[in-house]
Amino acid sequence: MIVAMTADSTPDNVEEVKRRIEAHGLVAAVSQGVERAVVGVLGSIPPDLKDEMELLPGVMQVVVVSKPYKLASREFHPDPTTIQIGEATVGGPQPVVMAGPCSVEDEEQMVSTAKAVKAAGATVLRGGAFKPRTSPYSFRGMGLDGLKLLDLAKQETGLPIITEVMSPVDVDTVAQYADILQVGARNMQNYNLLDEVGQTRKPVMVKRGLAASYEEWLLAAEYVMSHGNEQVMLCERGIRGFEQFTRFTMDVAAIPVIQRLSHLPIVADPSHSTGKWYLVTPVALAAVAAGAHGLLIEVHPNPDIAKCDGPQSLTFDNFNLLMSQVHALESIRNHPVPA
Repeated sequence: MIVAMTADSTPDNVEEVKRRIEAHGLVAAVSQGVERAVVGVLGSIPPDLKDEMELLPGVMQVVVVSKPYKLASREFHPDPTTIQIGEATVGGPQPVVMAGPCSVEDEEQMVSTAKAVKAAGATVLRGGAFKPRTSPYSFRGMGLDGLKLLDLAKQETGLPIITEVMSPVDVDTVAQYADILQVGARNMQNYNLLDEVGQTRKPVMVKRGLAASYEEWLLAAEYVMSHGNEQVMLCERGIRGFEQFTRFTMDVAAIPVIQRLSHLPIVADPSHSTGKWYLVTPVALAAVAAGAHGLLIEVHPNPDIAKCDGPQSLTFDNFNLLMSQVHALESIRNHPVPA
């Protein structure tokens, strides 16, 4: 249920609505929009609560939301959410490019890549310290040492860091280094992990699972938001289909669909979705044209010897070419998609 306040409602009016909601053992979540406040009601709604809320001073309308996700819905938060990450605004008019290697390997690789992607226009540095791999024999990351190298690259360039956290027990450690906590596709429904990152108050990126519906994906974001963390962004990284030529199938339609269903920013990952470096640029441009708020791009100084995902990584020169084309699209795309 959502309680929409009038434009001239007072803070006392909003407080009274919260008090009445909490008196029923429910949770009241207030969203302050540009024109008016909206109060979301979380929990099992008693049948007479709607009538009770409509009689309170300052209440304009009470809407029963049929969607299972409430906090992530457009009904609860009509205005788009923006998240400030260093000098970048995720959810703003310009797409934010997050770039770097799939896995942190050594100091030279990490620092040289950070400097190269910053020079090309990226505003967030990506890099994996903890890596979920299909095979237990594949390189699974450097762990804490990898986090320290990411921090070193941040000190050298000033770029904020996005990196994946895989386990609830690692959340506090990763949060000491990362500016954005990434929940990977294979952990999208790891509810203990979602609970834990929701309590950090750090920005969180929730990647879409390999076979997740839009609703399941938004409910994963809801887990994070239900703990009071409103700094959530989504990432479309491709879903599993029958075609084997590409690594996954990039669902470009997810970008405008999510913008219609939710106020949360959405980022695209053309590297993991395609699995081939020469497909990254065209799919990235398609995502930007569709209205993506950002891109997550894998870049490596020498992809041929990368310990992880070399075939889908761009060289420094190819990343420069991608960035020049992204900038060309910024001025002509229709953004944001009307709700």
